[in-house]
Amino acid sequence: MSQPPADSAPAPEKGGDDLATLAKGGRTNTMGFVVRLIARIPFLVIATRLYGAEALGRFASALVLIEIVALICSLGEKRGLAQRLSEGAGENRSAETNLVYDGILLALAYSAVAAGVLLVFPEPMFPNGMNSPWDMWLVATIPAFAVTEILLAAQAYRFDIATTVRARAVVEPWTISIGAGVFFFIPETRDAGLALAFITSIYAGLLTALWPFLRTYGLPKNWTPQARAMLGMSARAFPLVGADAIERGTRLLDIFILGLFAPPQAVGIYYAAQQIASLPQKLKTSFEPILSPVITKNLRIGNMEAIAAQVRQVGFWIIAVQLGIALVLGMPGEAVMGLWGPDYVAGTAALAFLLAAEVVASMAVVSESVLVYIARKRNLAISVGIIALQAGLTVALIMAVRNAGLGGGYQAAGAAGALMIALATSSLVKALLLKRLLGASVSNWRWPLVYAAAAAVVVGYAFTLLPEWIELLVGIPAVLGTYALVIWRRGFGEEDKVLFRKNVVPDEDSSSPA
Repeated sequence: MSQPPADSAPAPEKGGDDLATLAKGGRTNTMGFVVRLIARIPFLVIATRLYGAEALGRFASALVLIEIVALICSLGEKRGLAQRLSEGAGENRSAETNLVYDGILLALAYSAVAAGVLLVFPEPMFPNGMNSPWDMWLVATIPAFAVTEILLAAQAYRFDIATTVRARAVVEPWTISIGAGVFFFIPETRDAGLALAFITSIYAGLLTALWPFLRTYGLPKNWTPQARAMLGMSARAFPLVGADAIERGTRLLDIFILGLFAPPQAVGIYYAAQQIASLPQKLKTSFEPILSPVITKNLRIGNMEAIAAQVRQVGFWIIAVQLGIALVLGMPGEAVMGLWGPDYVAGTAALAFLLAAEVVASMAVVSESVLVYIARKRNLAISVGIIALQAGLTVALIMAVRNAGLGGGYQAAGAAGALMIALATSSLVKALLLKRLLGASVSNWRWPLVYAAAAAVVVGYAFTLLPEWIELLVGIPAVLGTYALVIWRRGFGEEDKVLFRKNVVPDEDSSSPA
C-alpha cells in the first residue's frame, strides 16, 4: 500500500488523540444503542401482538434477501469510503465530495439492476409466501438503504456520528413502529402493514442522513464520472463487499434456512428473539464508523502497534458491554420472550444462544475492521468458510430436531446454536491472523469479565424464583447494577474509563457540522 506524506492527511487526522476520538464516537453510538433499544420495543409489541408470528415470519424471510442485496449494492463503503477518501483526496474538500458521489452513483446503478432482477424473480424473497401483494415493493428499499450507508460513512469520516444515531437509532425504528401501528388499523393496508412500515422507515432514514450530508459536502463540482474508474472501484470493492455481505449474512442465513425448513410461525418466533439479541450486535457496529478513519491513518504511517492497541481497547469495551447486555436479557429470558405473547416463550433457548453468539463474535468484528484493509482476500476466504460452516451446521441441527419430532422453538434454538459455533470459530481464526500480521496481541479477553458475570448470574438466578413482573422490573436493574459494579472496579483501568468521560475530544476539532 502506498503511503502518502503526512501532510496529506484528511480531516479525521486533526481530531487529536486516537483513544479519545474512539471513545467519543463510541460513546455517542452507545447512547444511540440505548435509544434504539427503547425504540425497538414498540415495533416488537405491535408486530407480535397485532400481526402475529406467521405474518412476522413471512416479513422476516423477505427481509433477508433485501438486506443482503442492499448491503452488496453499497459496495462496502461503510468501511471502504474512509480509505478511498484518505488515499484519494488529501485535504481537497471538492475532491472528497466528488469521490463520495462516485460511490453514490455506482450504488444507485447496482441497486437499479438488483431491484429489477428481484421484481422479475421474486420467489427467493418469499419462501413462505407473501402477506400482501404490496410486499413486492420491498425492493424499493434497496437503493435507499445503499445510499444511506454511503452518506453515513461520509459523515463518519468527518467524525459526525450523531447523524448515524439520529438515522438508525431514532428515525428508522420509531418510523417503523408508528407505521406498523397506523397501517394495521387501515383496512386496505392491514396485511401489508409490516412491509409498508419498513419501506417508510428506510426512506425516512435516507432523508435524515441526506440533509447533514448536503450541509457538510454539498453538491459535486466539476464532477465527471468515468466508466473505467467506476469499474476499477467495483473491482477493488469486491473483497470488502464480500466480507460485509458475509458478516451480515451470518445474521440472516439462519432465518433464510428456517424459512425453507420450518413453518412461518417458527420463523416469526426466531425473528422476535433475534431482534432482541441483535441489539448487542448493533453496539459492535457502533465503533466501526469511527474506527475506520483511525485505522487508515495509522496504516499510512505504518504504526501497527497503535492499531493493535486500538483493537484491544475497543474489543474490550465491546465485549464488556455486550456481556452485560447478554446477562440482563438472558437471565430473565423466558419473561422477556413472554412479553410478546405466550407463543414466543418457545424462543427462550434461541434467545440465549443468540445472545451468547453476539458475545463470542465481538473479537471477529473488531479484527475484521483491520483485516479488510491489510488482508482483504484472506479475510474474505475465512468469511466464506465460516458462512459455509454455519450453513451446514444450521441445516444439520434443524433436521436433527425435526427428526426427533420436536417443535418450532427447538428448531429455532438449533439455528441459533449453529450461529454461535460459527461466530466463535470466526473470532478465533481472525484474531490469530491479525495477531500474526500486526506482530502484537489483539486479545480483548480479561478475567474480570468472569468475576462480573458470575456475580450477575447469582443475582439473576435468585430473581427467577420470584414472579415474572418482579423479575423484569427489579431483577433486570439488579443484574445490570451488579455486573456494572464488579466490571467497573475489577476490570476497567484508567484508559477504559475514558469511554464514559465527556469532552475527551474538543468539539472544535471535529469537522462535522453541529
